[in-house]
Amino acid sequence: MKSAEIRQKFLQFFESQGHTIVPSSSLVPGNDPTLLFTNSGMVQFKDLFLGTETRSYKRATSSQRSVRAGGKHNDLENVGYTARHHTFFEMLGNFSFGDYFKREAIQYAWQLLTGVYGLPKEKLWVTVYQEDDEAYALWRDEIGVPVERIIRIGDNKGARYASDNFWQMGDTGPCGPCTEIFYDHGPDIWGGPPGSPEEDGDRYIEIWNLVFMQFERDAAGTLTPLPKPCVDTGMGLERIAAVLQHVHSNYEIDLFQNLIKAAARETGCTDLNENSLKVIADHIRACSFLIVDGVIPGSEGRGYVLRRIIRRALRHGYNLGQKKPFFYRLVKDLVIEMGEAYPELVANQSRVEQVLRQEEERFGETLENGMKILDVALAGLKPGQALDGDTLFTLYDTYGFPTDLTADICREREIDVDMAGFEVAMKRQRDQARAAGKFKQSAGLSYDGAKTVFVGYSELLGEGRVTALYVDGTPVKAIEAGQSAVVVLDHSPFYAESGGQVGDSGVLYASQGKFIVDDTLKVQSEVFGHHGKLESGRLELGETVKSEVDAERRARTGRNHSSTHLLHKALRIVLGDHVQQKGSLVDPDKTRFDFAHDAPMTSDEIARVEAIVNKEVLANTPVTTKMVSYDEAVKDGAVALFGEKYGDEVRVLDIGFSRELCGGTHVARTGDIGLFKIVAETGVAAGIRRVEAITGDNSLAFVQHLNATLNSAANTLKVQPGEVPARLGQVQDQVRQLEKELAQLKSKLATSAGADLAAGAVDVKGVKVLAAVLNGVDPKSLRETVDKLKDKLHSAAIVLAAVEGSKVSLVAGVTADASGKVKAGELVNFVAQQVGGKGGGRPDMAMAGGTDPSGLEAALAGVQAWVESRL
Repeated sequence: MKSAEIRQKFLQFFESQGHTIVPSSSLVPGNDPTLLFTNSGMVQFKDLFLGTETRSYKRATSSQRSVRAGGKHNDLENVGYTARHHTFFEMLGNFSFGDYFKREAIQYAWQLLTGVYGLPKEKLWVTVYQEDDEAYALWRDEIGVPVERIIRIGDNKGARYASDNFWQMGDTGPCGPCTEIFYDHGPDIWGGPPGSPEEDGDRYIEIWNLVFMQFERDAAGTLTPLPKPCVDTGMGLERIAAVLQHVHSNYEIDLFQNLIKAAARETGCTDLNENSLKVIADHIRACSFLIVDGVIPGSEGRGYVLRRIIRRALRHGYNLGQKKPFFYRLVKDLVIEMGEAYPELVANQSRVEQVLRQEEERFGETLENGMKILDVALAGLKPGQALDGDTLFTLYDTYGFPTDLTADICREREIDVDMAGFEVAMKRQRDQARAAGKFKQSAGLSYDGAKTVFVGYSELLGEGRVTALYVDGTPVKAIEAGQSAVVVLDHSPFYAESGGQVGDSGVLYASQGKFIVDDTLKVQSEVFGHHGKLESGRLELGETVKSEVDAERRARTGRNHSSTHLLHKALRIVLGDHVQQKGSLVDPDKTRFDFAHDAPMTSDEIARVEAIVNKEVLANTPVTTKMVSYDEAVKDGAVALFGEKYGDEVRVLDIGFSRELCGGTHVARTGDIGLFKIVAETGVAAGIRRVEAITGDNSLAFVQHLNATLNSAANTLKVQPGEVPARLGQVQDQVRQLEKELAQLKSKLATSAGADLAAGAVDVKGVKVLAAVLNGVDPKSLRETVDKLKDKLHSAAIVLAAVEGSKVSLVAGVTADASGKVKAGELVNFVAQQVGGKGGGRPDMAMAGGTDPSGLEAALAGVQAWVESRL
């Protein structure tokens, strides 16, 4: 049974049992800062399980694309070397939101596995939590699994409920026992059943986990039965495919075999069992779908993980001898395998290929640049010494130079690598990223109180009751002056960060204290956490506070947010309907807008976009909003934005000629935006451009600064402001002419000096040897002089040096008749090593550098003896 058929039969089976087929959500979790990537099927239903969201169905099924390659859930290093680890996988699941429970979940699983998929019943084993007598009885009495194949799994981690068969969403909140279904691959494969000393073997493989959300766990660890228990199941498509296709490794299933063959085709590798091919086949899935879902290769957050996966795949291609771009060519093969199930992959094929190809080309540059930096770093080290961890990390983090490649090069030169120092630097970077990164942990707080009623669309002042207080993530009943905390209110005018718009700041006034709000983030989808510090007094749980949003910050943010909507529409008018938002950041200083487009914007296009937006601003039309159903909004032409999570009812924003779905805060009329000005347009990935723009007083300050800069330049050039471009052109022409004349003079000077140097050459066994310093010339002139001396001396070995500050430039030249015994690369390296450098090159001509001029005189004095020893 092919993988596509397995996926289809799963969804059709549960649809026949009254489940709604829900499409896979994005790999970028909507409005969930606790997760880097969607890593399981339940992620998109998280708010349903928590009871903070309702939908039209109580039963659902899905095939959820998932990634585990960053943060807490990270399988990256195991990919390709084990039978079942992947960065990208599909999780088949069925879910009940307060509808059916254990009996039906177990019956459905057994019916699907044995009836629809036809697995032999005697091959299936199950585990249950040791205290879950109900699940045990269902398997034994109703399903008929022999008791010797039903295994109770206890608490093996030193605390009650700390078991592999007891699931919990967090330290507090929904939790409950789970039952897992295992497949026995047979006695030919080593390993024992779950719970046995040999359980880590590969004979018994878990294929399905049924989680029963049965309890609510409080901070004291007390479990209270949930009024409406839920079911969350997960079965990896790749694992069940391996079972149904009678293979042991996931990489042997049809889906992977075709991708492995494609990887072999593009790398020229003939051994299909090569682990590097498995890595490449796995990584093309993760990379392609991350790009489809709007992730852009970058240096932080999700983009950093994507770039790392891409470069890891390319490194494995490099291992197989493929030095040219190849990875992007696998996208078409992936589309053949998965395009029918995921049409968004088909629609984005061209863009995915562009992004990957550009990253591959950049990686080629990375290898070249990294080698230069590494050569400099290794030049001062001797065999047995170690390359320090900070340099290793800088190569890896800043330049994307793979650590394993650095280690290989170091081994070739008998240099060790300081991996311990590298790990220290990595930890420091992670700590800094955690402190300053986007994935703020407001949503990691446990909360079961009232939702926050947001009143900030029309009011910046309000009054609310404190429903929760947190210090360092722990609930408290009061905070004192000087403490940093998170305050949750039942009513708030503060906007919580969402959809690219940053959260509000301001002040909460209590009867005994004053709390400064630095940021507002969502604890849950409709619960707002006010982050800040109590400046004075005391603040208690249950107390009523007066709220005051920073009006100026809100107004500036609103201007930028409203202009973003106009910018989006203007870009589509100027560049075409293919323009789609791929990310945004709106704060008081600017709007940053990422969009799909395959070429840099021209100056004319930027000017046209500015003119269109400012025309809408000058029209000063009212901004209106309305709440309608999602389907009605889309039918009415509203644009849904990337990164947003929409419910059944949505907020439609009409601003000028733009109509979009948006929950953010905005101006009252378009004229409130003031002057709209684009200040930057750059590329962030293949097919993705970024525009930064400013509005209002920021635009005024920008224009005033430009005017002051222009006037300053005009004064310096002694012309009127309008004459600056022409005058600068004249200055550039003059500079180019002077540079040309200077180069000619340097060449003449070097030639003249070279003629004088020739007289100082010493005859050594028929070869003229010359080693001298020629200051005041650049490396190019130094090389030209060596060429002229070789012509003049006929049979010669020459080393010329120039010193500028602490920098030493070296050029060595050997005539053709002598280069068989005296190599220019070896000669220049002999001198370079004595002046703090290292070099090499061709037998007839080589260049090098150094950083210690103090050793130059002795080094040149030794050239004659060095040459003589080789003749």
